[in-house]
Amino acid sequence: MVEELLDADTASLIPLVGVKKACELLGRVRSTFYRRRQPRIAKESFIRQSPPNALSEPERAAVLALLNEPEHCDLAIDQVYARTLDEGIYLCSPATMHRLLAKSGASSDRRAQRTHPAKKRPELLATHPNEIWSWDITKLHGPTRGLFYDLYVILDIFSRYVLNWLVAAHEDAQLAKEFIEDAIVTQGITRDTLTIHADRGGAMRSKPVSQLMVDLGVVRSHSRPHVSNDNPFSEAAFKTLKYCPTFPSRFGCLEDARVFSERFFTFYNHEHRHSGIGLHTPASVHYGTHLEIREQRQVTLNAAYEANPIRFRRLAPQAPSIPELVWINPPELEVAANN
Repeated sequence: MVEELLDADTASLIPLVGVKKACELLGRVRSTFYRRRQPRIAKESFIRQSPPNALSEPERAAVLALLNEPEHCDLAIDQVYARTLDEGIYLCSPATMHRLLAKSGASSDRRAQRTHPAKKRPELLATHPNEIWSWDITKLHGPTRGLFYDLYVILDIFSRYVLNWLVAAHEDAQLAKEFIEDAIVTQGITRDTLTIHADRGGAMRSKPVSQLMVDLGVVRSHSRPHVSNDNPFSEAAFKTLKYCPTFPSRFGCLEDARVFSERFFTFYNHEHRHSGIGLHTPASVHYGTHLEIREQRQVTLNAAYEANPIRFRRLAPQAPSIPELVWINPPELEVAANN
């Protein structure tokens, strides 16, 4: 609105004092005044004319066909240009070739790309101990920057019981084989009854570990690449370890890490009441004493309810129980088509 008023004032002064003086009096820039007097052309109605030296549609198609030929699709644009020029062929400049590829969406690799099938989503179900194990390796900070120790941990996903652990100076496939074999022998696992799940680390996919599982009749399962959620029980155990109030920022030596791990995993297996297994200890669930403990808890709760039922809003409290089914990636429920 202000611009329109200034235009009107400027136009009324121009016959009296001229354009230059009128703009000075009103504090306007003359180029702005002249521009606003130009008729405006809508952008929608403006169509850029093709330059006379532009390639025709058949010529563009010939250039793209040349670049996508089997002997040229692996070469850089300059290489194709130079080779065809040596053969006495000139279609356009290298810059034009780049523009045509970009416009056709083929400015990246023009070769036929090998596609890798998607990794299968692991779906594992445990209904009792020693059915599904999970193992992983985590780093522990050593005394100096850049020095780490490797903590190997294998646990049962149903009971959360840590079956074996090991702190080593480095990750080693042979050491991993002996570590897993020791847990299998200690638990007395029979053939074709156990599945061991792990991520895709070097030790997990190593030949010694793979051959051991074949020899002992153990089913192997691996997480999908870059999907940490496929190994949730090991990751949760490592978080419990590293968020422990007494967990140090660094270990002074390898023996310090082993002493701490011994104390921690003894506490974790035999004293820590795990929220995922009805607030029982992993050892209690793994060896089947949780049923008696739950009955005793229920007796205590019943007595408390009888002594003061109003405190419980007339609902008898129930002792928590362990889950009957423990999944790694439960199958997604299919939604009915009519819902």
